Amino acid sequence: MAEHEDCVSIPEFSNLLQTDSNLQKYENDFRRRYELLKKQLFLLEEAEGGVDQFTRSYRSFGVQRLPDNSLFFKEWAPAAEALFLTGDFNGWDKFAHPYSKKEFGKWELILPPKPDNSPAVDHYTKLKVVVHTKEGKRLYRISPWAKYVTREEKSVIYDWVHWDPPKPYVHVHPRPKKPMSLRIYEAHVGIGSPEPKVASYTNFTHNVLPRIKELGYNCIQLMAIMEHAYYASFGYQITSFFAASSRFGTPEELKELIDVAHSMGIVVLLDVVHSHASKNTEDGLNAFDGSDSCFFHSPPRGEHSLWDSRLFNYASWEVLRFLLSNLRWWMEEYCFDGFRFDGVTSMLYHHHGIGTGFTGDYSEYFGLQVDEESVTYLMLSNHILHSLYPDCITIAEDVSGMPALCRRVEEGGMGFDYRLAMAIPDKWIQILKELKDEEWDMGNIVFTLTNRRYGEKCIAYAESHDQALVGDKTLAFWLMDKEMYTNMSALIPMSPIIDRGMQLHKMIRLLTHGLGGEGYLNFMGNEFGHPEWLDFPREGNNQSYHYARRQFNLVETDHLRYRQLYSFDRDMNRTEDKYGWLAAPPAYISAKHEGDKVIVFDRANVLFIFNFHPSKSFQDYRVGVEAPGKYKIKLDSDMLQYGGHGRLDHNTDFFTEPQPLNGRSNSMLVNISNITLWHI
Repeated sequence: MAEHEDCVSIPEFSNLLQTDSNLQKYENDFRRRYELLKKQLFLLEEAEGGVDQFTRSYRSFGVQRLPDNSLFFKEWAPAAEALFLTGDFNGWDKFAHPYSKKEFGKWELILPPKPDNSPAVDHYTKLKVVVHTKEGKRLYRISPWAKYVTREEKSVIYDWVHWDPPKPYVHVHPRPKKPMSLRIYEAHVGIGSPEPKVASYTNFTHNVLPRIKELGYNCIQLMAIMEHAYYASFGYQITSFFAASSRFGTPEELKELIDVAHSMGIVVLLDVVHSHASKNTEDGLNAFDGSDSCFFHSPPRGEHSLWDSRLFNYASWEVLRFLLSNLRWWMEEYCFDGFRFDGVTSMLYHHHGIGTGFTGDYSEYFGLQVDEESVTYLMLSNHILHSLYPDCITIAEDVSGMPALCRRVEEGGMGFDYRLAMAIPDKWIQILKELKDEEWDMGNIVFTLTNRRYGEKCIAYAESHDQALVGDKTLAFWLMDKEMYTNMSALIPMSPIIDRGMQLHKMIRLLTHGLGGEGYLNFMGNEFGHPEWLDFPREGNNQSYHYARRQFNLVETDHLRYRQLYSFDRDMNRTEDKYGWLAAPPAYISAKHEGDKVIVFDRANVLFIFNFHPSKSFQDYRVGVEAPGKYKIKLDSDMLQYGGHGRLDHNTDFFTEPQPLNGRSNSMLVNISNITLWHI
């Protein structure tokens, strides 16, 4: 493997250069990254018998029940002097069950079965690893591989609970095929009910899944599943990487949720946080063996100054084992269909994106500021996931715009399927905050929605959980503010604020859906203009659940206008399902008229017409279109059932004329109210 750098060949590197010749200058960076990946794969083959075995280390670490009902325990604690196992099974004796020391910092222990041949540790009983440090300290730890941890009502610290149910859940339904068009419903189980409490996996299965199906989403992105001690962290300070959060229920109930989603043809992605970990020691990974490193870099490199959390050492063999096995575990044990990788920007650069504005200059993406250990880890993750699960979906949360992030590893890319188009929601918020309606710049809006790397897929969204969190405001709130509490009844005429807000809420979503990417994302509740932000119980709000819930009951009330927004969102997704514009090449924009405030584009044989003018509708407005023939209205935001004014006649057919306009071969005369979709 000691090839000279220039000799490493990336199998399909020419594909990447064909789409962006500016990358030629950084050819050596790509070759070096690819060489690091090849080297890692070669070493895995040599030392561990290949990727498959290495990434299934959850079958040998932590606790395993052997065929004869003996229990085998294994941990990696390189800095420890001695390890013991204690728990309910031995009356919490701290010295009765020592691990024996193996090479490379490993520790092992075998517990023979009880006289009745049942395992020595019963299902649902507590355990602890006792770590003796070289300095003579005694620490109580949870195994990093723990599959279930719970917290007693009054306690602050989580307990490791042995999870070995007599009847494990068996998945019945096969994984659905990878959707051509990804329509993602970003969801948090705990806020999935209108009641002021932590909602359960079972509630989600019975009450939220049917709603997601009805709305036409074919993918769920589940947040805050990996166990986190602090509920208000929104799941970002992970303490137990292999444990599904027990505050929502049991592992078996989460498996059922995913199985039922699969039965509906919906794929489920896990929001995976491998960018950092909680600083907690007693119930987290931090200082597991008593040292300041173990899974992490020693400080300062191993600490994130803004997030107050620990940073993984991706060059460490055992960290790779842990994290890659973690990805496999969620795919195999729970049957997730892929991952949204959180905090990728922080991983890619030594500066973690702190205090750095990315201008798009290519020099920002290469050179010494790039953390190539992290880059190799991400390439390795994507390579392994896509090799083992061809339908697996991976999405990167990266704000920097790193080139080739979403190109295949074989081309020299990092292998992600999609990246989040993070500039789009920022643009909408900026417009609503700073501009009067007549100041909206059609060209600037279109530029933001279409400004993405050619050949790299994007997930577009008008708002995600980030915009819903306390301190910010949802789009519905920016648009309608406190009138949402008083004037959303359909039994009274719309006030000017509600009228404007309703129309723009629909238009912003559909314009983002149609123009912004190759996938679309919505955060739960925002599809119907959820009236409040999201704020978890914490000291600052007297531990209130008032804002940590989603008021789906508002949609059930027929006379509230939330139902009209819900219906539009549903029909927008169903229309995409029929015509498939997300899976089509980027749109052709034929008009962005600043005076009329009109945007016209076609994509997947669908003609989109948007009128953002604050006061004017247009009669006999000529628009360019490529395919000749007869057009019909397929979706109209001005329909009465969507809270519109019903100004357009849907029975009319519109015929093109061979009169070229705005770069299109044909054109036709149309009437425009807000937004309409026309199909030939």
